[in-house]
Amino acid sequence: MLNNRIIAVFKREVKERVISKGFIIMTILLPVFMFGLIGIQVLLMKEDSTKFNVTVISESNELTLKLENELRSTDAVKEKTVNLLFSTMNKDEFKEFLKSKKQEVLDEKITGVLYVPESALKDKKIEYYSKTPQNRRLSEMMTRPINKVLIDTYFSNRALSIEELNFARQGIDVTGFKVSKEEGFTEEGYGSLVLTYLFTFLLYISLLMMGQMIMQSVIEEKSSRIVEVILSSVSSKELMIGKILGSGLTGLLQMAIWLSPVIMVASSTWIMLPPEVSISLSTFQIVYFLVNFFLGLIIFLGLFATVGAIFDNPQDAQSGLWPVMLLIIIPFFIAFSMIENPNSAIAKISSFVPFANIIVMPARMTIADVSILQLLISLVVSILTLLAIFPLAGKIYRIGILRTGKKPKWSEVIKWLKYKY
Repeated sequence: MLNNRIIAVFKREVKERVISKGFIIMTILLPVFMFGLIGIQVLLMKEDSTKFNVTVISESNELTLKLENELRSTDAVKEKTVNLLFSTMNKDEFKEFLKSKKQEVLDEKITGVLYVPESALKDKKIEYYSKTPQNRRLSEMMTRPINKVLIDTYFSNRALSIEELNFARQGIDVTGFKVSKEEGFTEEGYGSLVLTYLFTFLLYISLLMMGQMIMQSVIEEKSSRIVEVILSSVSSKELMIGKILGSGLTGLLQMAIWLSPVIMVASSTWIMLPPEVSISLSTFQIVYFLVNFFLGLIIFLGLFATVGAIFDNPQDAQSGLWPVMLLIIIPFFIAFSMIENPNSAIAKISSFVPFANIIVMPARMTIADVSILQLLISLVVSILTLLAIFPLAGKIYRIGILRTGKKPKWSEVIKWLKYKY
């Protein structure tokens, strides 16, 4: 199958891509971008420049005093993130107060008015009036201490000790243990979820990025007529195979570089992670991920190259790109939804469906016990998919690469598949 001409195209493709500025920049930039996003998110979560002015009102002096004592002891008030004003009013007085302060709330001089009625001691229903009532940051700072006051007040006359109240307020701490045939029972922390996010994102971004690159390369060679010179030395089939294998190897190298820090963290004894975030990654899983990625990349590079061969410019190519994009985007969302329910029927089925298995199965193997047989079946599905689509993609590429002029209709492209060579 491989001859000297294919190897020559393969070497040219690898040389152009590996030493290109784009490859070097993206190989370095993507990890920086990922960690940058995480850093920005943490920074925004800890950002304390916003000041909240909140008025807290209840129907009894006793409840108001307890709320004031509890809320003023919170970190948000101590750090002056939240400025609080307390008052006691009945329901009618509160309605009048709310009308009088409406403009100040609209002008954001008052962030919000929090009303804790006596009935909250029974149903825990409180009211919050604001221009932005769904402020989760403010809600997290206020609801926990208010809930503590309501619980303490409710049980104050029921002869419960402080220890019993603290136990009643305490949430449930669940430690998960993964059951597998090979390892038996092992404690499972958040590391598997981190790997799921990481594998899914890397597959998604790499398939799209490398696919767009080869499509752009095919369009440029076609529009500049360089491809006509190249085809004088090699056949269209040899050109397509060489380009796809070269780009595939480049993508595999890039993925290995991206995964190397994760492999080091998972296998090194120098870096000790807390048990709840420890990463469990076997050599087999790493090899499977890279093999699966390489097969998936070859499949999608063939589809992207075919789209590039059909059209003369990137603008026209976008119209034919969406079916291919959906084959990546839909599995991407399935993989992320699987984090909520790894045992869902959709997740299990899609991990064996052509195209979808490329993204879904690696995510599934990090959070569920997937047998080696199932992983091998998924690889076989990818190989069969590759063998099924390449003859069709090759026919379209062979005709489209030399065709210029008017944008072809899809009915014409389908007719190309019927031509015999």
